[in-house]
Amino acid sequence: MHLKSILRFTALIFLYMVLFVLGSMAVAGHFPNTPSEPGILSEGSGLFILSIANTALVVWLITQSRLRGWRLALLLGISYYGSYTLLTQIETWYFLSSINISPDLLVRLFIMGIPVPFIFIPLAIRVYGRWQTNDLKQALMTVSMSPNKWILTFGGLSLLYVVCYWCAGYFIAWQNPALRTFYGNTDQLLTFRDHTVNALVNTPDLFLLQLFRGLLFALIILSVMCSSGSGVWLTALMAASLLALPHFVHLLSNPLMPLASVRLSHLIETASSNFLYGIVAVGIIHRMNVHSSNGSTRSA
Repeated sequence: MHLKSILRFTALIFLYMVLFVLGSMAVAGHFPNTPSEPGILSEGSGLFILSIANTALVVWLITQSRLRGWRLALLLGISYYGSYTLLTQIETWYFLSSINISPDLLVRLFIMGIPVPFIFIPLAIRVYGRWQTNDLKQALMTVSMSPNKWILTFGGLSLLYVVCYWCAGYFIAWQNPALRTFYGNTDQLLTFRDHTVNALVNTPDLFLLQLFRGLLFALIILSVMCSSGSGVWLTALMAASLLALPHFVHLLSNPLMPLASVRLSHLIETASSNFLYGIVAVGIIHRMNVHSSNGSTRSA
């Protein structure tokens, strides 16, 4: 049985690699001809290591889920695509469209992320025997918050994401002079207060975008919580990993972000802030839901 589990997991790793490469074909030949500094990991070893990590995360989410079959495939596939592709490429569109991203390449970047969530995940569910329901009651976690608490909770989580994003962006990424130059800022580093005020005045749309991204991240976290059959803190680790792991692609070379130091700054910035946000957000949703449930029980 132990050998069977190893072979099953190994087969999925190589399937992940194949589908990742298949998705990458959508952007082949469309990247700008910009020399890229080598990544921390080479292309081959990096793809292998990231495939192990992502396969482990998907298997973890599958085996800990209350759902089975197409319900699990649909919910997990949408959540995975949202975290790995939709929300990351929205940022690509905002920051790099004026630097080195053409409209055609941008569309292809969104297409590139389709095979893993919508082919690999259903196949992994089948491999792990989670496709057949076997009359199992597929009950999602009950969310008993009132409409006002929904608005309060998820509005607050959107704001919390902006705070995590902005603080990590300034105190980690923006401290790198090469990164500031890459984004066209050659001025001296402003104080946090001046930097924030300047951004609010000149690019208020950036904060609106991050509020929107924060809401979508919160909904992805909620989807993990609703389907999870694990305890709250194990669920928090799963949700936080789902938000943080996509950014480890910065370990590889990338012609869209050719400087290695820029990629490393972004890796530390985004992985740490998203992981922290995922942990805290699960705790907040759980606490608000428990309080709402207790309130409903007392009212009854």
